[in-house]
Amino acid sequence: MSGTYNPGGEGAPIESIDQLGEYLAAGCKPAENFRIGTEHEKFGFALETHDPLPYDTEGPSVLKMLEGLKCFDWEPVEEGGYLIALKRNGASITLEPGGQFELSGAPLENVHQTCAEVNRHLKEVREVADEIGAGFLGLGFSPKWSLEDTPMMPKARYGLMKAYMPKVGTLGHQMMFRSCTVQTNLDFSSEADMVKKFRVSLALQPVATALFANSPFGDGGLNGFQSYRSHVWTDTDNNRTGMLPFVFEDGMSFHRYADYALDVPMYFVKRNGEYLDATGQSFRDFLDGRLPALPGEKPVMSDWEDHLSTLFPEVRLKTFLEMRGADSGAWDSLCALPAFWVGLLYDDTALDAAWDLVKDWTADEREGLRLAAGRHGLRAGWRDHSMTELAREVLAISREGLNKRRMLNGYGENEGHFLDELDEIVASGRTRADALIERFNGEWDGSIEPVFTEAAY
Repeated sequence: MSGTYNPGGEGAPIESIDQLGEYLAAGCKPAENFRIGTEHEKFGFALETHDPLPYDTEGPSVLKMLEGLKCFDWEPVEEGGYLIALKRNGASITLEPGGQFELSGAPLENVHQTCAEVNRHLKEVREVADEIGAGFLGLGFSPKWSLEDTPMMPKARYGLMKAYMPKVGTLGHQMMFRSCTVQTNLDFSSEADMVKKFRVSLALQPVATALFANSPFGDGGLNGFQSYRSHVWTDTDNNRTGMLPFVFEDGMSFHRYADYALDVPMYFVKRNGEYLDATGQSFRDFLDGRLPALPGEKPVMSDWEDHLSTLFPEVRLKTFLEMRGADSGAWDSLCALPAFWVGLLYDDTALDAAWDLVKDWTADEREGLRLAAGRHGLRAGWRDHSMTELAREVLAISREGLNKRRMLNGYGENEGHFLDELDEIVASGRTRADALIERFNGEWDGSIEPVFTEAAY
């Protein structure tokens, strides 16, 4: 039986602004119930031509991938008669605008389980891809295809976003169709815990950007950045992106974030399975029954959930915190990212140490570090030091946090071993982007085609 998305409009109307903050606060849970969710995206391509996968074609396609994956007990999800997602045991496979495949993992107890989920998913994807003549790339930005070359998936919200993006920034279409990320979603126990984790993870998001930098290509050549994906977010839509300086101000709370979200222009409202164009309109007006897209009607909580999903800061608050600063990458990096953040945020001593490290940073310093990380990676400067030195210190805090969790696998290893790859990157001072640039300028002789083998899963 095919699943369907929430058609929208169901439930009681929201009666007060307080309910919006209370929705976020409902995410609080005791530490023993903390979970880890990992999301990662990847580019599909035809093995024979290295072209992007269209939604449907006689050759390899996105639709054939989704249909093939159903044999692994994934349940189909349709929108407007199109198969656009799959779901299984709390996880889902969804499509980004340009056909990027995204796994949204189930909430799991430890990084060992998260990595096992990633491994199972990529093995399933590779099995189906081999059957249809497709491959998948672990990069943060499309290395070759132009916007014109990139297909758009048949999801109604993407049509609204595509039309709206050029009105609010110059790089929104690049973000939609040509970028891929890996994210980790983590819990909090109280409002104070949320605020502390939010501040630490925002300040240190550029360190993750540098460590996971993996998008030096675009349009068949070098783009001048270590993480072009990170750069794209600097001019996508500044109303809904960035480092959120208000999070570091006195009075930060669930209700303060809700107040920020209310002032971010809307994208859409969903009713009876249809996406109504509300681009640029105000959720505050919606609360008062004055939304032009739905005059006289007030929002329900699913409208608020949808609106929160259209905010794209470096760390996003829902009923959990989303870490959004890293490029998608190689198989092992998809396990390293959740380990990095779990070590920092899920042990109180590590969280305190991380806060001590960042608490005197200014808003200008945090923003400057963000910009430098995208362009220079580990070679970015930091005060009188380098990003490499900062990353080494942060990794040591994370590893200690993971060691103290004492979450062991069947071989008696704790979660700290997932950081080994990142320690090697810091020790060498060379990111994945550096390695790709070196090969492009060397043995690849300026050709982008070898990346479809070297960066494939």
